[in-house]
Amino acid sequence: QVQLVESGGDLVQPGGSLRLSCAASRSIFSIYYMGWYRQAPGKQRELVASSTTAGSTIYADSVKGRFTISRDNAKNMMYLQMNSLKFEDTAVYYCNAITSSGDYWGQGTQVTVSS
Repeated sequence: QVQLVESGGDLVQPGGSLRLSCAASRSIFSIYYMGWYRQAPGKQRELVASSTTAGSTIYADSVKGRFTISRDNAKNMMYLQMNSLKFEDTAVYYCNAITSSGDYWGQGTQVTVSS
């Protein structure tokens, strides 16, 4: 089992940057899959970026070249660096981890891109 807590969401202007953090309650070294998802009002939750212990990463087409996912196993943390933010990036961002014992989600952090 693992508990996930996101932080770093904020109000930012278009073109700005934010770094989201996801703190895990235990070691993430052996968690094969971790990802960031987002859900905008009236829309379904969608994958933003994912990372595996094998080193593979996947990005949604809409964020490629702007967002970077990373993991710090020593700190049990996962991050999402978001650059060149756009209005359409406004959403609640969720951290996800899939382990042998289940599929876990954080409570979400709000990112609002507005001028």
